[in-house]
Amino acid sequence: MDNIRLLLIMALAYTGFLLWQAWQEDYGQPVGAATEQAAQQVETPGSSAGQSVPEVPSNAAVDKASPAPGASPAPEAVAGGQLIEVTTDTFRMKIDTRGGTIVETWLQKYPVSVETPDVKYRLLSRDPANFFIAQSGLLGATGTDAPNHEALFTTEQTHYSMPDSAQTLDVDLVWTSPKGIKVIKRYTFTRGTHKVLLKHIVTNASGEPWQGREYHQLQRGEPQKKGNSLMYTYTGGVAWDPEDKYQKYDFEELAAGELDKEVTGGWIAMIQHYFLGAVIPPKTEPRHFYSKGLANGRYVIGEYSQAKSVAPGEQYQFDATLWLGPKDQAALAKIAEGLDLVVDYGWLTILAKPIYQILFWINSVVGNWGWTIIIFTILIKAVFFKLSETSYRSMAKMRNLTPRIQALKDRYGDDKQRLQAAMMEIYKKEKINPLGGCLPMLIQMPFFIAFYWVLMESVELRQAPWILWIKDLSVKDAYYVLPVFMGITMFVQQKLNPAPPDPMQEKLMMALPFVFTIMFAFFPSGLVLYWTMNNLLSIAQQWVITKRIEEQAKKS
Repeated sequence: MDNIRLLLIMALAYTGFLLWQAWQEDYGQPVGAATEQAAQQVETPGSSAGQSVPEVPSNAAVDKASPAPGASPAPEAVAGGQLIEVTTDTFRMKIDTRGGTIVETWLQKYPVSVETPDVKYRLLSRDPANFFIAQSGLLGATGTDAPNHEALFTTEQTHYSMPDSAQTLDVDLVWTSPKGIKVIKRYTFTRGTHKVLLKHIVTNASGEPWQGREYHQLQRGEPQKKGNSLMYTYTGGVAWDPEDKYQKYDFEELAAGELDKEVTGGWIAMIQHYFLGAVIPPKTEPRHFYSKGLANGRYVIGEYSQAKSVAPGEQYQFDATLWLGPKDQAALAKIAEGLDLVVDYGWLTILAKPIYQILFWINSVVGNWGWTIIIFTILIKAVFFKLSETSYRSMAKMRNLTPRIQALKDRYGDDKQRLQAAMMEIYKKEKINPLGGCLPMLIQMPFFIAFYWVLMESVELRQAPWILWIKDLSVKDAYYVLPVFMGITMFVQQKLNPAPPDPMQEKLMMALPFVFTIMFAFFPSGLVLYWTMNNLLSIAQQWVITKRIEEQAKKS
């Protein structure tokens, strides 16, 4: 019993430590509003960071439709581009006419913090500390008959804004070769979504057939680590295909080119906490997925199409979909199979998915994520009521045996073998299972950990208020009220449990409320609220059961 309890204590402490470390990675040193405002002023048209050296898909097949690795870019790449600004209800975006690359993206509906609602979260950025851009282009037989992401496009406007009365907005960039090949790169934005349609429309006005293929790639640097962290929430590349399903590729794997496969019906993405950039090719078209590391220390995940031929006087259109925004599970599931898996619950996905669905349904009724967490915690306790009752009943009986166990300890001293034998004899006589208080807790633990990951991964909780001073359930309680109250509830719960015979274990258990209070002081308020509510319900249930057992003991 003592060994099992010690293992549980260690598991609980270690779990708390891991949760704290994971949270520190994302929130240990949040990017301040001043930093974001300064970064927004970085305007260097024609100097798109990371594009000074052409980096076309180096593993493209060498044939008429794909140049050899390292092929020179089109002559227009020598000239500098300019930045086009696009404003919609969901985006403020900057597109460089050099390559038509998306180099800056602010998410209009996602402020950096509740204190600075006018400073929007920047997902794509040329800032070296958080470098992340979306490139695309065409590959032809030579560097002059197709525009890669170094080619210079032209556009009729430098600012595009979606009218209030419009549902879509088209942004066209045009490239024309000396031979008469015209390419329109068209971004189509739709109101109310972070989905962007991207088309390359090729018109062959030359006298010869044109052959080429389309590619898209997401390029980013490894983000600078924030805070004191030994663990981190995953940031890096992911891909999905019908055969291998969801696969992660960290930065080392991307650099090693470990993603190199033919795929039909898949997608690629770069993900981070709460947000992602993804490329979703047409479901029925074969594509080649690839990854690589660049000489400038950045990483690429990309895909390219099969070679297409356009006869003189004909036109062909390449299509793809981009998602630049939050990990909105409902919206992502509608775009492509498996895309909602970017909300990564790890090995507990089988539990976390239904937990998320129940939470989402509760919130649709109550309209407040704080009360949603409380209601769901009550539901969890109700589901495990009988199991918890067994656990607390066992602990209550053990509590009543504490004086007798202490007497045995005084009698046998350091003779552990005789002490254990005598304790087991008492347990057998009183019909007490020494593991009865531990096993129910072990069974419930995966559900609690899955609930934690749902709280941590769900973008819906980002900047979601509860009551009074709790304005954002995804960040720590600024006044530390919830963590302190949680520590008090944990201390009360410890007092209701039987004291371990081993003095070292007793000291360890009494130290846990203090240790957890310190750790939870830096946890998201939503998680602390859940843990506190769970403690309160456990205390109420355990107190009632303990009183009943004590009254029964007095009568017997």
